Amino acid sequence: MSIKTLKTLIAIQDHGTFSAAAESVHVTYSAVSQQMKALEEQYGITIFDRSKRTPELTPLGLALAARAREIVRAYDDLLPSILGSDALKGEFVLGAVPTTLSNLVPLGISNLRRGCPELRIRVAPGLTNALLTQIERNAVEAAVISMPQMLPDGLVSREIAVEPLELLVAPEIESDDPIELLRSQPFIRFNREAVVGGMIERWLQKQGIAVRESMELHGLEAISGMVRANLGVAICPRRCVSGGPPQGVRALPLPDAPLRRICLVTRRDSAKRMVFDKINEALDEAVAGSRPASDQDSQSGEAGRRDA
Repeated sequence: MSIKTLKTLIAIQDHGTFSAAAESVHVTYSAVSQQMKALEEQYGITIFDRSKRTPELTPLGLALAARAREIVRAYDDLLPSILGSDALKGEFVLGAVPTTLSNLVPLGISNLRRGCPELRIRVAPGLTNALLTQIERNAVEAAVISMPQMLPDGLVSREIAVEPLELLVAPEIESDDPIELLRSQPFIRFNREAVVGGMIERWLQKQGIAVRESMELHGLEAISGMVRANLGVAICPRRCVSGGPPQGVRALPLPDAPLRRICLVTRRDSAKRMVFDKINEALDEAVAGSRPASDQDSQSGEAGRRDA
């Protein structure tokens, strides 16, 4: 049994089909099928239920895939754990929620590249809960996420920034009353599957506001574009590195505004903590570089960088 075969087995579980797994591990469909058949024959076990149109992992296959993840994780972490500064080379897969992809993450990677030119960052977009699952499965090595109400065991986080939620409105809207606007204007909802979407829904319920929902979108750029066209109002996080709301819209503060906490998360047992630390520093630099001097002074004493 080879590491390559174990990685193929994991890819099948992650992607659901042999063909999707083949594309993921960059081999042909027939190569995937042959690897799995050889694995079954070698140990005299049945890993897949082939009675269905799409082969599915048997209970034994699921157990084997879980164990394979542990073995592959240990194998991938073997050299970085002993190479010291040489760990700052090669590829590192960084997950990121969509709201960070147009500002925080690009600036952070740019900062990182100056100090670690031989480190290649591959960005994997996704929502917080999906990214946390990928970290646990070792498909993603770390991720920039919206901090959920509870972090899974075995993961650690470092806070990067705090973003209050605010109401975005079109420039031609004259009212500055966010509650009145939420009740009277069409509401463009932030995806409820996202952590931010859940925060918004809980705040609306707490305030007793029944909105007239017109659409539900994924991503700050899409939402702000709809607001800019005066198709409704929306609640979104204030971007931590932009210095203001998206171009072409106004932002109004919310009473008792919820705070979205952006964190960098990885596995507690990750052997690539040196890379994690460098990414943390680069993201901190991106946030500090866009913060007004008065804000930097007022926050200099905060203890926000901690493992949780």
